[in-house]
Amino acid sequence: MAENQKIAQPSLVLFHGWGLNSGVWQGVKALLPDRCNLITPDLPGFGQNRDFPASYQLAEVVAQLAEQVPDNSYVCGWSLGGLLAIALAKQYPHKVARLGLCAASPCFLATTDWPGMQAKVLQQFAAALSENIALTIQRFLAIQAMGSEHARADIQQLRQTIAAYPLPEPAAVQGALRLLAEQDLRNLLPSLSQPVSGCFGRLDSLVPVGVVPLLQQLVPSGKFTVFEKASHAPFISHLPDFVQWLTNWAELAD
Repeated sequence: MAENQKIAQPSLVLFHGWGLNSGVWQGVKALLPDRCNLITPDLPGFGQNRDFPASYQLAEVVAQLAEQVPDNSYVCGWSLGGLLAIALAKQYPHKVARLGLCAASPCFLATTDWPGMQAKVLQQFAAALSENIALTIQRFLAIQAMGSEHARADIQQLRQTIAAYPLPEPAAVQGALRLLAEQDLRNLLPSLSQPVSGCFGRLDSLVPVGVVPLLQQLVPSGKFTVFEKASHAPFISHLPDFVQWLTNWAELAD
């Protein structure tokens, strides 16, 4: 192979989180190397993707996402997107060459042996969704920035990045919330064939940093990074640091 001939990079796929859309990746797109084949799909029923399975079962949602993911992709999911990425890596291993988790957990609901969100919080969101989807999502944005040094600015930036897209479909929002509340994929992680990496915020109130050592136990070969002053959206609050992590993970640096 000639010295000046570059090896083609695999596709880099980023999944967004609950209630939002692919607009959250605008800042990341602007800083990634041009030679990156970046794919940022909207989750079923969110953003521009108005097609979603009526039951919003995990297998069906992941099957729909798999259609948009090229073989041997580097797949990184944020929050709910990370849960879906884990399922994708298990169900469609040929699609995922590497698995990345950004402020994501295989089990979002707190249990006696796993830190996470309290059931009552998710129940409150579920009840509020039936009254006002837009307001409920705005409140969720506020929780995502809790603890961040510049929480107000982070919330405003998240709002701006998603504003160009329509509100999600109500049934999809409810269905996706059920996934967060009901799915526990911890048993899948040790059996994955792909290398696993992740980045987390020490100030995150939705995915507590306490999950990191537990993830390390489930995936001893995993490489997990903690941003000391970040909350649930490090790609907003610590964009350059996140892009550096993503670039290293996906081997996009020159």
